[in-house]
This record gives sequence, structure tokens and C-alpha cells, in this order.
Amino acid sequence: MSDFDPTDFSLADFQWNDNPDVLSPPEDFQEWKKSPGIQTAFALFEQELQGPPGARVRMRSNVDGETREVINLTSYNYLGLSTHPEVVQAAKDAADTYGLSASGSAMLSGTFDLHNEFAQKLADFKQKEAAMLFSSGLGGNMGAIQGMLQKGDVLVIDDKCHKSVVDGGTLSRAKVVSFKHNDHESLDRQLDEHGDKRCLVVVEGVYSMDGDTANLPEIVDVCNAHDVPIYLDEAHSTLMFGENGRGVGEYYGLEDEVGVSFGTLSKSFGGVGGFVCANKPLVEYMKSYASPFQFSCALPPPIVAGMMKSLEVATRDSSLRDELWDNVRYFKNNLDAMNLDLGETESQIIPIIIGSSGEMLYSMAVQAQHQGLFIQPVDFPAVDASERRFRISVSAELTKDDIDEACNIIEDVIAKPLKAAS
Repeated sequence: MSDFDPTDFSLADFQWNDNPDVLSPPEDFQEWKKSPGIQTAFALFEQELQGPPGARVRMRSNVDGETREVINLTSYNYLGLSTHPEVVQAAKDAADTYGLSASGSAMLSGTFDLHNEFAQKLADFKQKEAAMLFSSGLGGNMGAIQGMLQKGDVLVIDDKCHKSVVDGGTLSRAKVVSFKHNDHESLDRQLDEHGDKRCLVVVEGVYSMDGDTANLPEIVDVCNAHDVPIYLDEAHSTLMFGENGRGVGEYYGLEDEVGVSFGTLSKSFGGVGGFVCANKPLVEYMKSYASPFQFSCALPPPIVAGMMKSLEVATRDSSLRDELWDNVRYFKNNLDAMNLDLGETESQIIPIIIGSSGEMLYSMAVQAQHQGLFIQPVDFPAVDASERRFRISVSAELTKDDIDEACNIIEDVIAKPLKAAS
């Protein structure tokens, strides 16, 4: 490996471990990770935040050890609810009443009155009969799909779906096939090919690396033609899309065409966990077969109380959504003026696609942090090797001054170098 440039490799090259010692990583992985450029890249991850995930946060850099205040463009706290006074107070009150933990799985001893109340509120909000809560968003997708499907079934997914969807299919032992991103004709061909099997189609409301929405009208038409149900992952769209914030399904006026609606509590809700809404018999069935539900400790009561308050605050009016979308428009206009490649984004997730140079990607990330901007690189295999990027998460908490300052740094460390290299 010493004959090659380390930046020619990625994590995708070392997943197969041929080391005879199962407790040791592959030897070439260990050698690769020692190279200075790769060490710098890894240093950009798991950096210590020293405050809440707001628009600005103090962060200790793993690159140079310095602690500095940075503008935070990486957080999923889209509506600022993680630190909303009413949300925090609700969590504090619940901690006084219930303690810190559920201290048991939901099936055995971890279901509190708060869990049942919140699940019903989520079901009513999503206009479904019932809902179930999971301790994590990843566990929710995995568990719901595992609980619905079995060997012999076919899980048909958009090829940009989250890995939790793929892992859910693996756990269920169903056959997992994909169709080209947002391509209804590709979906139609897959459903034609597997028309003799039970199928489930999974798409996302907003795709987390590109920021575009599901082409739901055409996908619904295809699924209806084949009489196949739709599972809509609204992790990055709940509370933000639609007149009432119910998500992309509401945005397109197609909520009734969605059989299962999935959401996370770690993003716009500002907490942690996941939930699945569907018809009541299916929810009761999934509870019996979804391992992440059966064998994980239930969500802590303070989190549930806080998330219930988040739902109330976010839906009492449109003010938080309005602030978010105002910031999204303002940010995009500034970035468009720099002639940056923002892909096909339609949401609060804005990619800045820089191309194939991993060295340039990480160098830009380090420079941005030194100038006071926290913006994280996204590398292959999370995205195509030719489309390495930064991913901006816009928050309602950002001020116009925050955005102006961030854009000045982006122009200096990203836009100008890209223009010079073209």
C-alpha cells in the first residue's frame, strides 16, 4: 500500500477484514489510517461540543486542540426545539416525576403513561390509527421493516435510502432491491419483475445527502398500478413540510396513499428516538416482531415529555417553519451567487458538491473551522466518489448575520478555491 496515495482509498476499501486475529483491524487499514492526511480527515469527526446544538456553539477541535466558537451548520436541530424553554422545562418536570430512565423495555416494564399519550398524539398528528415509539431512529426503521417483512418478500427501495432501511430488510430476510433515485420508470420495472411476491416500496420524504424530496406523485401512481403499499421515511421532513408540518406526504396532498409513515425525534423534534405510524393491527403486529422495540430500553420519560412539548410548540402555529424557510431561501440565494453546485436540493439540507478531490474536501473543512465555521465533509462511500461534498443543515435559529458570516467563510475557503481549480 505504500506505493499508493492514501487519499485514493476510502473506508469502502477496508470493510473486509482478513486479519487472522478477529480483535485486530486489517493491517492495511491500520497503515492507511497512520498517514497524515487520513489522520487529519478522521480528526474532523467526533469533535467535542461544549454546549447545546444551537446556531453557534463552542467546539474543541481535534485538529489543533483549540477551543473556539463556531457557526454551526451541521446540526439536525432544524427548528431549535432542543433548547426551546418550554421543551426543556417539560423534560425537567418529567425527570422530577419519573426519574431519568424507563429502566425496562416497552414490552416488559418500560411503558409509562407518557409513552402511550405521546404515541397517540403522533398517530393523530400523522392521521394514522396508531403509532409505536423506538429508542432510536435507526432502530425504528430497522425494527418496523423487520416486523413487517419476512423471507420471500421483496423490499423495493430508492437507491439513496438510508442504511437503516437496508439493514431492516437484511434483518427481515426479505430480498432487497433498489430502483434509480426518484425514477418512477425504474420502480415500475422492479415491481413488474417481482409482481409475484409481496412487496413494500420505501422512499424518503427528504433525502439526507442531497436535500431533494421524493417524487411522490409519480411513485404513488406506480405503486397504485401494482397494488403495492408505500413506506415513507419522513425523518428529515416531519414538522417542516406541509401546511400543518406533517411532512412531504401532506406537502403533496398524498398522506392517504402512504401506508406507513416513519419519523425521527432526533431532528426537527430536537430529542432522540423514532416513531412509526400505521393502521392499528399492523402496529400491534410489528410490536411482536420488531427486535429494536422488544429488546431495547424504552425512551426515557423526560425525553418523551420534551418531545410531546416539541410537537405542541411546532404545531401551534407556523412561525418556526416560516423562520426556517426564510433562512433556507436567504442561504440558497447567497450560495447561488457564488455559482456553487447545490445539486437538486429542495429543503433545509443544502449540499455543496466539490467533486472528486478528497484532499481538497478535508483541507477546506479544516480551514473553515479555523475561521469559525463548523461544516462537515461527506466523503465516499456515503456519496459517490465524484460528488464529495459539504452538507449544510439550515436552522430556524440562524440569524441573517450568522448566515452572512458563514457565506463569507464559504466564499473564501470553498468557492474561490473551486473557481481557481476549474
